[in-house]
Amino acid sequence: MQPDLLPGHRAASVLTQLRLASPLVHCMTNDVVQNFTANVLLAIGASPAMVIEAEEAAQFSAAASALLVNIGTLTAERSHAMLAAIHSADKSSTPWVLDPVAVGGLAFRSQFAREILALHPAAIRGNASEILALAGVNTGGRGVDSTDDALSALPAARQLALQTGAIVAVTGERDYVTDGLKTWAIAGGDKLMTRVVGTGCALSAVVAACSALPGSLLDNVASACQFMKLAGGQAVAASSGPGSFIPAFLDALYHLQPEALA
Repeated sequence: MQPDLLPGHRAASVLTQLRLASPLVHCMTNDVVQNFTANVLLAIGASPAMVIEAEEAAQFSAAASALLVNIGTLTAERSHAMLAAIHSADKSSTPWVLDPVAVGGLAFRSQFAREILALHPAAIRGNASEILALAGVNTGGRGVDSTDDALSALPAARQLALQTGAIVAVTGERDYVTDGLKTWAIAGGDKLMTRVVGTGCALSAVVAACSALPGSLLDNVASACQFMKLAGGQAVAASSGPGSFIPAFLDALYHLQPEALA
């Protein structure tokens, strides 16, 4: 049985809150996507900051609205900084989001990702293979690309949510967002979005921004997915390929209105 689609009026309400709050998102993300991630957050109405020095990261995560931990270009030094930021966020009740990029196939990042699962992430956002690997069901995808279908990973996502207490978003052609008991499905987007580096990583940053908002965390995370799906579909309609997609996508996020979601 397919989960219900996220009601549009809920996503519309979250977008309104996001624009009013303009949450400050501390992005400890991978080197490939930093600029795109910052632009996506600015376009949707949040505020990005990239602080990676361990001493500063711990200080900054306590002051930020939310923290994103993306392990795409993980190093030993960066892992120490991420741990410092996570511990500081946990002490200050700052929600933090894990993006377990390419987990499963590589030992160092897989061990690190499983270690920090015990440190109370508010949300986890990954593709199907990443979520399956994080839940211990398989050994990951093909590099950063998923070799599994999002719906097939939903049982593992539910298991992971119950195990960690986090909202788990497994993304793909259709996204599924679950707290282990309730699940929302999010339709939309386009395959062209997989031909542009950073759309998934940027989504995780938007998930972090929405995790800082009041109300249902499940609805907030699912709404972040809906924003990106809707803007992605609009951008594909206005572009002719990956090169023209990026500016069209940023424009679509910037012009996204609650009425379009509702």
